[in-house]
Amino acid sequence: MGIVVTKMSSLFVRTLREDPAEAEVASHKLLLRAGYIRRSAPGIYTWLPLGLRVLGKIEAIVREEMERIGAQEVHFPALLPREPYEASNRWSDYGPNLFRLKDRRGNDFLLAPTHEEMFTLLVKDLCSSYKDLPLALFQIQTKYRDEARPRAGLIRGREFIMKDAYSFDIDDDALALSYETQRGAYERVFARLGLEVVIVSAMSGAMGGSRSEEFLHPSPIGEDTFVRSPGGYAANTEAVTTPVPDSVDASGAPAAREFPTPGTATIETLVAFANEHHPREDRQWTAADTLKNVVVALVQPDGTRELLVVGVPGDREVDMKRLEAAVTPAEPAAATEEDFKRHPELVAGYIGPGVLGPNGAPRDEDGTGGAVRYLLDPRVVDGTAWITGANQADTHVFGLVKGRDFEADGVIEAAEVRAGDPAPDGSGPLELARGIELGHVFQLGRLYAEALGLTVLDENGKSRVVTMGSYGIGVTRALAAVAESTHDDAGLAWPVQVAPFHVHVIATGKEAEVFEAAAAIASDLEGRGIEVLYDDRPKVSAGVKFADAELLGVPYTLVVGRGLATGVVELRERASGERGEVPVEGAAAQVAERVTAALAAAREL
Repeated sequence: MGIVVTKMSSLFVRTLREDPAEAEVASHKLLLRAGYIRRSAPGIYTWLPLGLRVLGKIEAIVREEMERIGAQEVHFPALLPREPYEASNRWSDYGPNLFRLKDRRGNDFLLAPTHEEMFTLLVKDLCSSYKDLPLALFQIQTKYRDEARPRAGLIRGREFIMKDAYSFDIDDDALALSYETQRGAYERVFARLGLEVVIVSAMSGAMGGSRSEEFLHPSPIGEDTFVRSPGGYAANTEAVTTPVPDSVDASGAPAAREFPTPGTATIETLVAFANEHHPREDRQWTAADTLKNVVVALVQPDGTRELLVVGVPGDREVDMKRLEAAVTPAEPAAATEEDFKRHPELVAGYIGPGVLGPNGAPRDEDGTGGAVRYLLDPRVVDGTAWITGANQADTHVFGLVKGRDFEADGVIEAAEVRAGDPAPDGSGPLELARGIELGHVFQLGRLYAEALGLTVLDENGKSRVVTMGSYGIGVTRALAAVAESTHDDAGLAWPVQVAPFHVHVIATGKEAEVFEAAAAIASDLEGRGIEVLYDDRPKVSAGVKFADAELLGVPYTLVVGRGLATGVVELRERASGERGEVPVEGAAAQVAERVTAALAAAREL
């Protein structure tokens, strides 16, 4: 069979000159305009030939690095039965994010958001001895999550491709080794993709487990906010812990006093009123002297709803993502007018600890009824005195002391993290940045093994519960991140290792010899193992061809045209914009050498 070159005249692609109306970010706009993907429904996309070529190369890099560490590939169905997810409680814990359906017999199924249960059951079915361990399995599979707000194209979709890997070990020491091995493979994957990543401490969320880290690609369009310090601390804001101040000796503090504070339902108006009518001798009152009590509703996976009051210093806001991480699997929502009607003791704008948690109405023996649950920010320590609501309109209490005058049901990390806050490990002030989550690694431990009965016999013939790790990479999200980080105003600009083609050969003009020379160079390159896209369209202007080439983003472009008369063709490098002439004779060999060197360099990253 002869050499086959992909030609623009027959390639299944239609480029667009204008940004699609639904596209929000650059990667989304350009992948649609360049004909890599097409929208099928909100958060769901059809992959076209160019997109599949890039996707396949990213998958190949992921696959190579997984196989390099000894992980073996399997492939599960996306349509799964309910029972394993019932055993792990995730049928309910996933809440509305889970796609649920019934077959014709009325049996419950789901579209898998992740596959911990299925991996666990597979290993349970096939492994019985410690000699079968350690074991690492992975798959590259389509996942489904019913996102409430799909956005940014492939960054947050309802259907997406993910690589998930799982390690199975006999004890925690072996798990720690497996975790570090997978972690190192992830660093190599992202380096080979040309993506900068910051590894941050993270919350495990619905996945469960102990140690958890995210691989975040710094980007202004990222949904995740993370922090880092000069001393090397890095964490997702959801995982940041607050350095707890020492308690204060309040033995000499004056008794708390209530004062009328008309028209002070906000922190700003309260502070202004306090400074005008109840000034301090040592300094001005500030928002940090007030205790703000924020009412939220927690919606459980089964739909039940309960109120929670979160107390934070008045100069802080409640961060809903941090709150959500702290209360998972429940989802926090704003308290409604109906919620307040059911709890008349909560006077909006003037809520204080006196009617909350252990300070309010006693609960029943089973823990139900009574006062609304009350959780405090870690900064609210014993002995600290606060201005806070007195639970009646236009009234506040001054000098209410934690530990003397009120208590709480517990502590919660829900207040916003701000630039300049101290790092929990003492390594300096925090700075904030945004990032795209590309990977997440967990030490799951025995959560799923215990729920599903995964045990093996150890060297003494005794039954041992297997300990597990879980390791995920968002493959389609990684593709979008590469597009987002490498594009320019003209279009995409793929790194050579993931580009749909290595070289874009363009024939310009109308002369037959131009097209003959371009075709010959394209065939020569293909014969040398270089992937070529040849723009052979005879009735398309050079300007349109150049615009398409820049939009498609192939790393190298060879322009065959006017220079042919003097024995040269033009070589353009997409990323750098560099241009130069090379002799027609030997052009294929020279460009092939350049591409091969670039591919080798990318592989060694």
